[in-house]
Amino acid sequence: MNTYKIAIENKEEKHERRRRIGLIASIAVVLPALLGLYYFLPGFVDYLTYNIFTLKRESHLGEAINFFIYDTIKILILLFLISTLMGVVNAYFPVERLRVYLTTKKMYGLEYFFASFFGAVTPFCSCSSIPLFIGFVQGGIPLGVTFSYLITSPLVNEVAVAMFLGMFGVKATLIYASSGILLGMIGGYILGKLKLDRYLSDWVREIQQNSSAENARWEGEKTPFIDRLPSIINEGWNIVRKVLLYVLIGIAIGAAMHGYVPEDFFTEFLSADKWYAVPLAVILAVPMYANAAGIVPVIQVFVAKGVPLGTAIAFMMAVVGLSLPEATLLKKVMKWKLIGIFFATITLFIILLGYLFNFIL
Repeated sequence: MNTYKIAIENKEEKHERRRRIGLIASIAVVLPALLGLYYFLPGFVDYLTYNIFTLKRESHLGEAINFFIYDTIKILILLFLISTLMGVVNAYFPVERLRVYLTTKKMYGLEYFFASFFGAVTPFCSCSSIPLFIGFVQGGIPLGVTFSYLITSPLVNEVAVAMFLGMFGVKATLIYASSGILLGMIGGYILGKLKLDRYLSDWVREIQQNSSAENARWEGEKTPFIDRLPSIINEGWNIVRKVLLYVLIGIAIGAAMHGYVPEDFFTEFLSADKWYAVPLAVILAVPMYANAAGIVPVIQVFVAKGVPLGTAIAFMMAVVGLSLPEATLLKKVMKWKLIGIFFATITLFIILLGYLFNFIL
C-alpha cells in the first residue's frame, strides 16, 4: 500500500514538474516576443500599412489606419504586461501596507509629487497611461495619488521636453515641465479630497476584492510563486479581454481625428489674441488625440502662425490630457460622474495655466 502511495506521489510530482517547466518555457518565449514586438512595432506597422495594405503614406486614410493599428497593439501589450506585473507586485510586496501608509501617514503632499514625477518620466500618452492607472487602482493605492500620475503622465515626458527646449528655449520649457508636474499634484490632491472612490466602476471593485481575497489565501497556504503565476497571468489576460472593446472604440476615435483634422482648422480660430482664445483652444483640443512629443511640432506651427504661446501650450495639454479616446477607455474603470469631475477639474486648471503662460511669456 505504501509502495502504491509513493508511486502515485512520484507521478504527481513528475506531472507538476513538467507543468512548471512548460510554464517557464512558455514565459521565456512569449515575454521576449511581446517585448520585441513592442520595440519593433513602429516599423512593423509602417510596413503593414504602406507595403502590405498599399496605402499612401501622405493620405488621411493611411495616417488614420497606421495610427489605429499602432496604438491598439501598443496599448494591449502594455495593458497585459503592466496588469501581470502589478499582479506579481500585489502578490509579493506589501501593497496593502503601502495603501494604509499613504492613507494614514502625513507625507505633506510628497506622495502626490512622487506620483506626478513618476508620470513625467514615463513616456506614455493618455491612453497608454491607463494600464498603469488600472494597476495602481487594482493595488489599492489612494485614488488621488493615482490621479496625480494619470494627469501628469501624458502631459510631460523627456522627448517632449527635449523638443520643447529646442523649439521654444529654456524659460518656456521649464514653465511647461514644472506646470505639468504641478498640475498633476494639485489635481490629484483635490480629486483625492473629494472622496470619489464610490464612483469607480463595479468591475474595478471586483478586481480589488478578488485580488485581496486571493492574496490572503496564498499567504495562508504559503503558495510558491510558480504556482501563483498562472492565476496572475490569467487575471492580466482577463483585464485585457474586458477592456478590448473600449480600447478599439477609443483608438478609432483618436485615429479619425489624427488623420482627418487639419492644423489650419485650429489656427483659424486661435490666431487672434482674444480673451476667449484659451478656453476655446481647450474645447477644440478635446476631440483630438496625440502624445506630447507628437503635438509639439504642431504647436510650433501654431506659434509661427500667430497663436500666443500660452494658448498653444493650453491646446497641447488639452490634446494629450483630455482626449475623447481617454474618456472612452476610462469608462471601463470609472462611472461617468467621476470622468466628468476628472475632466472638468483638469480643464479648469489648463485654462488657468494658459492665461498664466500668456502673461508670463
